[in-house]
Amino acid sequence: MAIVELHRLKQLQRYTLLATDGGIGKVEEIYFDDSNWCVRYLVVNTGGWLMGRRVLISPVAVGEIDEQEGSLYIELSRDQIENSPPLTSDQPVSRRYEQEYLRYYGWPPYWQSDPFSAAGPSFDPHRPVLPVNDARRDEKRDNHLRSSAQISGYRIDAQDGEIGHVGDFVIDEQYWKIRYLEIDTRNWWPGKHVLLNPAWIERVDWLEKTVGVELSKEDILTAPAYDPKAVISRDYEIKLLEHYARRKYWE
Repeated sequence: MAIVELHRLKQLQRYTLLATDGGIGKVEEIYFDDSNWCVRYLVVNTGGWLMGRRVLISPVAVGEIDEQEGSLYIELSRDQIENSPPLTSDQPVSRRYEQEYLRYYGWPPYWQSDPFSAAGPSFDPHRPVLPVNDARRDEKRDNHLRSSAQISGYRIDAQDGEIGHVGDFVIDEQYWKIRYLEIDTRNWWPGKHVLLNPAWIERVDWLEKTVGVELSKEDILTAPAYDPKAVISRDYEIKLLEHYARRKYWE
């Protein structure tokens, strides 16, 4: 099985996004599904091209990520993106907006068939969208979308006390899933960062801005040190998962 590249969100935010016919801007944040931590949209600031307008790009449209060039290729044209449904920046993304957005591009709703699920059916970009009656039914469902900007800085509560805060997100480019939260523990261990898998989270309190994990402070502080400037190797992941006695997700 090929080793999947893991990318930090802060790394992706430095890259230039390139449509099939030119640049479109840079990633500002991501929207992810808080039920499974899958990335649903990249939020792109178009800068001078569309006078700073923010647009959503689904991972379905993301092609190659070129680390050497610092480029992220989008398999859409600038015209397609410019004419996509406008995003109201001061309001959360609603299910109604998502339906309009997906209908515009001709993509099926991810909440019915996730194109990045290893267990789900294969993605067909030509598959017809939902009939009206199904769309109305789905409109009533919660979309579970959360912003990376929203959860950044949230306090991490271990079983026996506070241990740090959310500093960044590590994304699996194959399934567009948040594999790890990068935790900054500087208040307890200066300069040390650790990774925590969202599967180890017991609760997220969106009002109190805290993330509770089923681990002790000692568990976290004795985990293999993580260097944000280094490549996240498979060897490092193995050591990390063995430390926490967790199964290897790629198996």
